[in-house]
Amino acid sequence: MHHPANLHLRPLVALTLLALAPLSHADTTLREVNVQGSAERADGPVTGYRATRSATFTKTDTSLKEIPASVSVIPEALIKDLAMSGMADVLRYVPGTHGAQGEGNRDQVMLRGINTTADFFVDGIRDDMQIFRDLYNLERVEVLKGPGGMAFGRGGAGGVINRVTKKPVFDSVGGVSVSLDSESRLRGSVDVGNRLNDSAAWRLNAMTEDGKSFRDGVELNRYAVNPTVTFLLSPMTSLTLGYEYAHDKRTADRGIPSFNDRPFGTDRSSFFGNADQSESRSTVNSLSAVLDHDFGNGTQLKNSFRATDYDKFYQNVYANGAVTGGGLVRIEAYNNADKRLNVFNQTDLVSKFSLGGFEHTMLVGLELGQQTSTSVRQTGFFGNATFLNVSANSPSATATAFRASGSNANNRVKADTVAAYVQDQITLTPEWKLLAGLRHDHFETRFDDRRTLASPTDLTRTDNAWSPRLGLTWSPTSTTTWYASYSSSFLPSGEQLSLASNTADLKPETAKNYETGIHWDIRPKLTLSAALFRTDRDDVKATDPNNNTRLIRSGQQRTDGMELGLQGEVIPGWDIYAGYAHLDARITKATTVPAGRKIGLVPEDSLSLWNKLALGGGWGAGLGVIYQSEAYTSTNNRVKLPAFTRVDGALYYQFADGKTKLALNLENLFDRKYYPTAHNDNNISVGASRNARLTLSTTF
Repeated sequence: MHHPANLHLRPLVALTLLALAPLSHADTTLREVNVQGSAERADGPVTGYRATRSATFTKTDTSLKEIPASVSVIPEALIKDLAMSGMADVLRYVPGTHGAQGEGNRDQVMLRGINTTADFFVDGIRDDMQIFRDLYNLERVEVLKGPGGMAFGRGGAGGVINRVTKKPVFDSVGGVSVSLDSESRLRGSVDVGNRLNDSAAWRLNAMTEDGKSFRDGVELNRYAVNPTVTFLLSPMTSLTLGYEYAHDKRTADRGIPSFNDRPFGTDRSSFFGNADQSESRSTVNSLSAVLDHDFGNGTQLKNSFRATDYDKFYQNVYANGAVTGGGLVRIEAYNNADKRLNVFNQTDLVSKFSLGGFEHTMLVGLELGQQTSTSVRQTGFFGNATFLNVSANSPSATATAFRASGSNANNRVKADTVAAYVQDQITLTPEWKLLAGLRHDHFETRFDDRRTLASPTDLTRTDNAWSPRLGLTWSPTSTTTWYASYSSSFLPSGEQLSLASNTADLKPETAKNYETGIHWDIRPKLTLSAALFRTDRDDVKATDPNNNTRLIRSGQQRTDGMELGLQGEVIPGWDIYAGYAHLDARITKATTVPAGRKIGLVPEDSLSLWNKLALGGGWGAGLGVIYQSEAYTSTNNRVKLPAFTRVDGALYYQFADGKTKLALNLENLFDRKYYPTAHNDNNISVGASRNARLTLSTTF
């Protein structure tokens, strides 16, 4: 597999930020741009904290009130007000989702109790490499809860996360921000653009960030640049080209171990293992091209192409066992190098017409994709041993070498996707609307084992799967819509581009979701949503009781739950974004653990609430609460994360020019010690101590 040479663009990012900042003074003819207004496009208008339309679930421009599913939209206004920078920040405010640790080297999430690293998308295209994703170039983040197989194909058992990027808007766009927090983390970003002429416009987003953490030895350095340009090829045709370069380097922090089935009582800054030898770095090069053509008479064609090259390396020296009664903890080490090339093309044809006395919005689509991946893993050694027991009060260890051992991975995987889908949104009456869709996926995985073995294992797996979706909405009033829906997805053995001899013969797992809910505009700019659902993951792989080297399809995981969301303007000057979820996620049919056990990292109750108040005279204030009930770290149901409540706050000042803003964000106001998530029983994340972040931003 050929990977293009990584471009060393950090100097370019820094120069871009420095060069563009003076434009706020040099070009006073540029008009101020309302950032919320820049999001007022056909694929998702947003006002403040409240979104009203989305294309994530249906792949068509649809009112959120008419979508028979739970879709949470995190808009740019909320991202800025809360000084969010990564996916973990976003997920705190999405009911029914919970961030997972991801071994300190990637975004990982629990969606309705189902753990995933692969169900990430950007502008509707699969973005499934195990990396961290920044928010610097986003218009919003949309989270679909429940299986999304009809729109997104394989995976998506608990839902999907779609990042919607900023595009040229044929108007002047200008914004620069710089922030510094109490851990000496410095961040700068820029968002600029304008029209070149009547038939072309450009936009550039860039970011750089560098700093430390409350955790000993933990550091972060990342930078990115994303230029885009749109050409109007004709009055009915546009072409948008984009390129993104993103580099992320940080300490891979796997937290602390457990002791007596609770997080070990140590200082929250304590690093177990070796921070200097624990590293995660990734480089992403991505090219995109989107062609839109309007045939008139309600028929539109959209072709989206994206090719992305990922280069990922991570290394851990970490705790791999509980603290013993004698006060010792086991330290192990390994590293992994992964490279992947994703090439996807989606073609969507949407047509609106009348037939049989009903109004139809018909979608017909085709997706073609190829993913090529290599993975090489090495074991860390401490002298001649693969582990070291050290004192939990001084938990440092240094690996002396990293080299391949017999069980380490060294493979090349190629996966091809061919999918076709059709969907009809039918207006039965002004009050009743029906959505029906069906997708067929052909997914083939070829696994080439490159380890030095006498008989290396080369495996192939081909799956053909159908993913239906059905939903009905009823709008008895102009402000209220009730819905009921069914959706599904499939999870093949090669879903995350890996096969083994005990999985290659297994048919896909399946996921089904049954849901009913309501969208209610309780005020003109304030929307309440509620959902009751059951999500089943069937045929979960389990060890054969008669042969522990063989897996069989036998288990079931079920999540019964309720979600509430409230977004928008309560009264002029008071904006709110709130969510609550009650989840009962457990094993209902034995897998590798008995039936009845709860799913790890899924608290029964979680609440997030953020308020922003305009105080007058240019001043504003924000107050937020995050609550999470206790949760197990794994399906072993031994180690528990205690319940916690965290309070955040903010102060804002808008200068008289109406363009410059100063914000002070305060995280964990009362310096509460808490443990928000984990990777397993002995890799438990420690919540951040009290932190202050000061941000100065201006538009021009």
